[in-house]
Order: sequence, then C-alpha cells, then structure tokens
Amino acid sequence: MKTTYGLILSAFALIISFSSCSSDPLDLVTTVTEGDFTIALPSPPTTNGQMNLTAQFTTQNIFKGKSSKVLGYQSGSILGPTIVVNTGDVMSVNLQNNLTETTNIHWHGLVIPANMDGHPENVVQPGASFDYTFTVAQRAGMYWYHPHPDGHTAKQAYLGLAGAIIVRDAEENALNLPSGEFEVPLVIQDKRISTDYALDYSPTMNDVMTGYMGKYITVNGVYAPFKSVKTATYRFRVLNGSNGRIYNLGFSNGATFKVIGADGGLLTTSQTVSSLLLGPGERADILVDFSTYAVGTEVFLVNNLFSAGTSQGKQKFNITKFIVDTKVSDSFTLPTTLSAITPMAASSASRTRTFDISNMEMSGMGSMAMKGMHRINNKVYDKNRIDEVVAAGSTEIWVFDNSTGAEPHPMHIHGVQFQVLDRTGGRGSLIASEKGWKDTILLLPGEKVRVIMTFSNNKGLFMLHCHNLEHEDDGMMLQFEVQ
Repeated sequence: MKTTYGLILSAFALIISFSSCSSDPLDLVTTVTEGDFTIALPSPPTTNGQMNLTAQFTTQNIFKGKSSKVLGYQSGSILGPTIVVNTGDVMSVNLQNNLTETTNIHWHGLVIPANMDGHPENVVQPGASFDYTFTVAQRAGMYWYHPHPDGHTAKQAYLGLAGAIIVRDAEENALNLPSGEFEVPLVIQDKRISTDYALDYSPTMNDVMTGYMGKYITVNGVYAPFKSVKTATYRFRVLNGSNGRIYNLGFSNGATFKVIGADGGLLTTSQTVSSLLLGPGERADILVDFSTYAVGTEVFLVNNLFSAGTSQGKQKFNITKFIVDTKVSDSFTLPTTLSAITPMAASSASRTRTFDISNMEMSGMGSMAMKGMHRINNKVYDKNRIDEVVAAGSTEIWVFDNSTGAEPHPMHIHGVQFQVLDRTGGRGSLIASEKGWKDTILLLPGEKVRVIMTFSNNKGLFMLHCHNLEHEDDGMMLQFEVQ
C-alpha cells in the first residue's frame, strides 16, 4: 500500500499545483519538439524464442552523434530484440538481472501460465536470473515484453526495457501479406533527457496525474528517424510503447491506410481509415500503399489533434519521415477476408463485473493521501488481497466505467484476449482496431466499455491495470485469481 509520508506530502503538492496551474492544457505536459529526421530508422534485430536477455545499464545513440545512458536487454540498445516465433513454439528465455533493483518480464498479450506471466511480486533479485519457459498457444499477432515489478514498471520500461514479439501461424502465412523489407515494426515512444543526453525519469505529481510524457518522439529507439521506401505496399507493425502518451496516427498528406490487425492479431476484414487512436500498450497492424507516389515524395507519419481530456491531443507533430526513393512494380493484392473470428454473444457470459475507473475523488484528501490518486473500484493494488475470482474456462463480461472520469485510461487484462462489445458515452462506438481480439482497451473521459472474454485453464494470479504506467505504479492495479 502506498502509505508513505512522501505520498502525503505529494498529495498536498498536487492540490497546490492544480490550484496554481495555467488554463493552457499544454502546461500539464511537455510539448513535443521535432528533430530534423536525418537518422535512418533502425530495425531491432530478430531472434527466435530460445535466447538470453540481460537487464542492464548500457548506452545508445538515440540522438544523432550523442550517446545516451539507458537500460537495455542487450548491450548498446534501448530496445530488446524482436522475438519471432510460430504458434506452438516453446519459448525459453533466460533473464539475467544486472540492475540494482528487482525486475521481471511480462509477456504482454500472451496467454501463458500465471507463474510465467510476470506478476508484480514474481521478481528476479539483482544479480540473479530466471528461466521463462512456455508454449506460444495463440494466433498470429504482434505482442510485446516489458518489466512489471510493483512500483518500478514505469521507470524500467521508460528507460529502455521493452521489445516486440511477432507470432506467425498458418492462417496468416496463407495471405502472403507484405514481408521481408516490406514488413516494418514501429515502436513509438516519447522521451525526456538530461543535459548529458541520458534518459531522464523524474516524474512530478503532474506527471503522475497525466502520465510521464516527453519532448522527443522516438521510433525503434531513435529520435526523429526517416525511412526510405519503394513504390509498394508496406506492412507496419505499430506498438505504442510510451508510458502515458496517446497517439492519433495519420499521414501528413491526409492519405488513408488500411487497418488489418490489432492487439490479438488480424481482423476479419481490413478497415480503411485516415487516422487511428492508439493508447499505451495497444498495437495496430496497418498497410500503407506507396505505389502511386512519385519518386522523391516525402510524407510523414504524424500525430493528429484529438480530444482526450486536458493533457492529451493538443499538439500535432511529425513522428517519422518516409522518403519514396525507388520505383518498383508492386503486385500485392489485399485478400477480401483476412481471418475467421467468431463474435462472442453477450448472452454467453455467465457473469458481468464492473470496474469503476473514473477516479473522481481527487478532492478527498484522506483516501487520496493514504492510498494513491488512481484507483479501480476505489481500491489500489495490494499484493495481499485477491480482488476477483474467476472460474477457468468461464466466459464473462467486464465493464470499464470512465463515464464520470476526466482522464483517459488504457485498461489491460493479463492472461486473456477479449472482444469489445460496445462503447457508450464519449466517442460512442468502436474504432477500426477494436473490431478484433484485444488485450488493452482505451477509454477516453466520459466513456464506458464492455468487453467479453473466455478465461483459459491457466490457473493462478493475474493482473488488471491501467497501462498508463504512472497510473499503474500509483496503485491503479488489481489482481484476480483464475481457479
């Protein structure tokens, strides 16, 4: 429980800061500064599911000509290798902890045994190691991995401990989607730096309220990159790996693109959009057609304006520059049907549970000071308390209620993939990436969302939390037991 004297002082600081803050919502968050887009976009190295990861202090050239102190799972890299496996493969990963504090790995989106999932209390001590071994038993999709120790998740993930996982299966392979050089992971994160270019993680109380947001947008670990592309269709596997920042992705020329997949893999059919909102922890599988562009054309992946409370979406900025430099003949044709997904009927659920995430008691000094500002059902994480018990193999509806809330919350459930039934209030409907399997769902202020899922036979303790990592570390996390 967050009951320290420092938290009580922080609560007073929060009240002072809010009473004195400007009416300009950008005062609540660091405004993005754009670079010159002269660093080539790197691709993290790929590996199979048999590997060693070392959580360590290292350096990387995030900024052109500058070395930054970071954390990494491999020497000289802010991001771990992209793990590429097939459904049915056994993953065997040894984690060596060379940090000065505990750490672990959560395999975000993978449905695996509880003792392999990276529970906040299942940690590896400094100097020790742990073997993660499990079978990849789900469909093709883009997943990811990052630390999950209680109270240290936000800092460790922000400083560099994260990586992507790409799962392939026969259904997806048969579609002949763009591959090789035409399949590109895009891990989008925002960073702050110290005067010596080291990554800076020093959240204020306002940062805890909004999520820790940085001035510098990085992709695949570098700031303001460019990528040369051919006149062909590219498949971009996009991960919002930021702690708290939401992105409304689009292109500087307003061009449309196709969403073909989400957190848990391919959609049934592609969805054509000109922008796509992506919260922390969410992924999107998109196709971008450069075939009609003239050689020499430059276009940016951008963050478009959007409305999500007082601290998000108030600035449009460029993320990555694409330069069309080679004319080729592109024969790719997108299949009409991508995947078979059977919609889950609400009537199939044996129980409905509601989770209030509105956090509207900010004026209540007592509970806020003693238990953290961010809660679920007015509770903060307690390792000694099991908040919900569900039956293995059961189907349930979980309702996330942010209808009276003023902040956005991306809600993540461990150990399961779900379908989104509906959204009421706010945007009032599902967006393109919410029409398939999900493990993280973004709720903007004023929204209520219903999700439905069938729990696996993996018994044990799993987590439910906000994937704004500052909110999570502040206590916005519960645990449920599958029995």
